[in-house]
Amino acid sequence: MLHGRKAVSASVNIKNASKLGDILVAAHFSKKLSESGTLNLSHDQVSDQLVLEILRRPSLDVSKKIDFFKWCSLKPKYKHSSSTYSLMLQTLSRAGYVDQVDQVLNSMKEDRLVISSGDFKLLLDVFIRAARFDLALELTDRMEELGTGLELHQDVYSSVLVALVRKNQLSLALSILFKLLEMSDSNDAKGVDSSACSQLLVALRKAAMKDEFRKVFDRLREIKSFSWNTRIYNVCIHAFGCWGDLNTSLTLFKEMKEKSLGDSACEHDLGTYNSLIHSLCLDGKIKDAISVFEELKVSGHEPDAVTYRIIIQGCCRCYRSDDAIRLFGDMQYNGLLPTTVIYNSVLDCLFKVRRVSDACQLYERMVQDGVRASCWTHNIVIDGLFKNGKPVAAYTIFCDLKKKGRFVDGITFSIVVTQLCKEADLDEALILLEEMEGRGFKVDLVTLSSVIIGLQKGGKWDLADTLLKRVRERYLVPHALQWAANMEASLKSPHSRKNDLMPIFPSSGSLAEILRFINASTFSPSADTDEETDANKNDPWSSSPYMDRLADHARPGGSFVKNFTLDRARRVQAKGASSFDMDMVNTYLCIFLSKGKLSVACKLFEIFTEAGFDPTTYTYNSMMTAFVKKGYFDVAFGVLRQMSEKICPTDIATYNVIIQGLGKMQRADLASSVLDKLVKEGGYIDIVMYNTLINVLGKDGRIEEAGKMFEQMKASGVNADVVTYNTLIEVHSKAGLLKDAYRYLKMMLDAGCSPNHVTDTTLDFLGKEMDKFRYQKASILPNKPT
Repeated sequence: MLHGRKAVSASVNIKNASKLGDILVAAHFSKKLSESGTLNLSHDQVSDQLVLEILRRPSLDVSKKIDFFKWCSLKPKYKHSSSTYSLMLQTLSRAGYVDQVDQVLNSMKEDRLVISSGDFKLLLDVFIRAARFDLALELTDRMEELGTGLELHQDVYSSVLVALVRKNQLSLALSILFKLLEMSDSNDAKGVDSSACSQLLVALRKAAMKDEFRKVFDRLREIKSFSWNTRIYNVCIHAFGCWGDLNTSLTLFKEMKEKSLGDSACEHDLGTYNSLIHSLCLDGKIKDAISVFEELKVSGHEPDAVTYRIIIQGCCRCYRSDDAIRLFGDMQYNGLLPTTVIYNSVLDCLFKVRRVSDACQLYERMVQDGVRASCWTHNIVIDGLFKNGKPVAAYTIFCDLKKKGRFVDGITFSIVVTQLCKEADLDEALILLEEMEGRGFKVDLVTLSSVIIGLQKGGKWDLADTLLKRVRERYLVPHALQWAANMEASLKSPHSRKNDLMPIFPSSGSLAEILRFINASTFSPSADTDEETDANKNDPWSSSPYMDRLADHARPGGSFVKNFTLDRARRVQAKGASSFDMDMVNTYLCIFLSKGKLSVACKLFEIFTEAGFDPTTYTYNSMMTAFVKKGYFDVAFGVLRQMSEKICPTDIATYNVIIQGLGKMQRADLASSVLDKLVKEGGYIDIVMYNTLINVLGKDGRIEEAGKMFEQMKASGVNADVVTYNTLIEVHSKAGLLKDAYRYLKMMLDAGCSPNHVTDTTLDFLGKEMDKFRYQKASILPNKPT
């Protein structure tokens, strides 16, 4: 036993002595490196342990460590081990010597050594933090060349993908993701972390990268080992719904519900309902959205503030003011406080449907409840008062806000300038434009277009120089004037005789075009189906039977193209020369079309479409409106045909123009069919559409249907305006229904709707008809005996 203890003690002493010797040698080498570098060193004592000791010394400069590492590589028959390479890579990464990493990796490849997964992850993190995304991408491309047998688990890439997404390096994140997916198939690895993948999908949706999103989505569905959960499904349902692909959203919901029977990770939650309601609202299926919302309240999930915001904004977009007000009250009753965004949406809707008094009361209530009004709130109120015939009140609010300073912005000034231009008060508009510049607000393209149109209508093109002097943002006005000069030069330039002899909007016949438009197939997931079939498919224990029925009618593989759009025009902000695109074309088209210069407008349209400008829905609507007013119905519906061929979605203005044209053609029967198509495509009926339909039905002799349309208008929460009452009084007067005409006149005055010059003309006709009726009635009475 004694001899054994002595042997163990001797062994320990030998090891300690050896370790002490390595430390002393490392200290000697470190001192030499600090003083003179590698000049006075000898390769005789170089070993892996010595290299590791040198690289671990915190007092030694990193540049000296790099020189020592390279000097050791020059020793004959010596190769660095995996440990020394790993420590060197860690040293370079922590010190920020990113450019030296590539040399170490090349040396590692020559020595046929494999980089560990931990070092690989470390390098990617360092490259990303240093914003050297080119090196990170190169590292992933060379990954297979660095050695065989490298195991790439999901923990290597998850944090890297998240970091790339947060730095908005989506292209690099996609490259790494697809490489990982390829290796997952070949190496049978665990696959991609669903959390990192969901964050990437969210970033792709926010960046509007539809094709990339679809590519990732399809690739993930091909991998059987990928773990689909509620989060991933919600992200995809929301994304496809935002892009108008309601079919795919509903299909995913159905698939999600089927998987939830055996996997609790796929159960739908409140986020699923919010995404589906949002998708239905964007697609114009407001009735379905409200039904799903009511179903949500009894499904075990309580709607939150996001749910109410989505459904209220959806109702406001389609001018369903009564539903919006009801849901607004329901939200407050459930203890949820409406935000400024919700107040803004409801205010805008009420002003658009001519419910001015309700809008003003809501605005006062907003202030009383302590909800902070934003600049956008004031802009909605001012613009709504202007458009509802309350210019004095709007201008008073504007002046009061100007004094306070912080409650107005460039859009507020633009609204008032546009109104002044409509009233032909150009001098005041230019003064306000100068004040707008003085407050530091930039003049955007909307404001400039309003001034240009006002100058043209007033015949004051000489004020262009004045405009140039008043507007301080010199980069914008010169481009506008140069754009106008180039446009006029293009119009005056000789054109091809071949093109002049060809119709720009060929049509095979107006009625044929309309019938083809009406009969175009449209998918409506809420279409009526056989009740017995639905009864057999429905699950009696389902918590979402209505959503199940919608999902059963969804057809997978839908496209992003929408037949009808609820999108409204957005303001065009000034971006220098790049601002002058199709929006400026639309501005000058409006000028020529308003003057009746249809040939010039057509030539302008042809010039800029050939130059690569893509016409918008507004462009086609403007052309169609001008042709309908002139009675060129074949050409107007030829525009409609080209619009469908260019896959340009229609909107409510398109349907208004079509119904106006059918009314002038005395085809009220087709107008009703067009209205049915509008409703099926998720459209809504605004006040302009109601006025158009009442006019078409009344002039076609369908007085009773016109009256029903007026009652439907009131029931939907849309207040009639002066155009509505003028139309009703006129059609009833001309039909000989004088009592009804007088009733509508009284209704107009009771509603506080101010008459205009059209009302005076209509009343003159009504008075003459009433006098004529009295005279006829008196002439047929028997003479009384004297």
